[in-house]
Amino acid sequence: MIEIRDLGKHFGEKVVLQGLSLDVPDGQNTVVIGYSGTGKSVLLKCIIGLLQPDAGIVTLDGQVVSDLEPEDLALLREKVGYVFQFAALFDSMTVAQNIRLGLARRKLDEATIAGRIRESLEVVQLEDAEDKLPAELSGGMRKRVGLARAIALKPKYLLYDEPTTGLDPVTSASMNQLMCRTRDLGVTGVIVTHDMQSAFVVGDRIAMLYEGGIRQVGTVEEMRASDDPVVSQFIDGRPDAPAPRRTHQ
Repeated sequence: MIEIRDLGKHFGEKVVLQGLSLDVPDGQNTVVIGYSGTGKSVLLKCIIGLLQPDAGIVTLDGQVVSDLEPEDLALLREKVGYVFQFAALFDSMTVAQNIRLGLARRKLDEATIAGRIRESLEVVQLEDAEDKLPAELSGGMRKRVGLARAIALKPKYLLYDEPTTGLDPVTSASMNQLMCRTRDLGVTGVIVTHDMQSAFVVGDRIAMLYEGGIRQVGTVEEMRASDDPVVSQFIDGRPDAPAPRRTHQ
């Protein structure tokens, strides 16, 4: 389980997160929604230890992430896959080579690595893409390769940074199906997005990040029925929503 308590993060005078608390139950997809530039990606980076919080703690499976020594943090990260917003593939490497990198770092034997690559590409329906370079793939295919790279490591947790941004409706629907499928395989997901259609499809719980903290958290049905004006206006996409404070992303 991921537990976040009173998390705070600032960059210079810019306060990004302040007093943020959230529980991420095992075996569910928790979606974090919010305006662009309000710190959703910063939250993900604090969860995985890529950024150190200025206040509060993130606990992952009982371990306080910010207290871990580098070796212990590396071991903890083996439980966590990260799906970057723009896939973050190495352009000079084939799809298979991109997926192989993380597996090789774990010193797995070649037969196991080959099997993991094949299995992960089957999950994202890109079985024939092993030898292709990223430049030969569409944006949606690159995102699916990024997901394949993450699930090849067989993580307990998957963190998704804006997984449907820039995708056409059909490709977005395909990505949503994949996020539901990984949850059904027992992986706990944290998905940051401002795509409400995706949030309603993949989310078991939805939390709204606003002004540095969690404004409201609940099931899809509870969030749809929210009488909080900030939450309802964001979900409905109405332009009369209160303007949020913009921060680093």
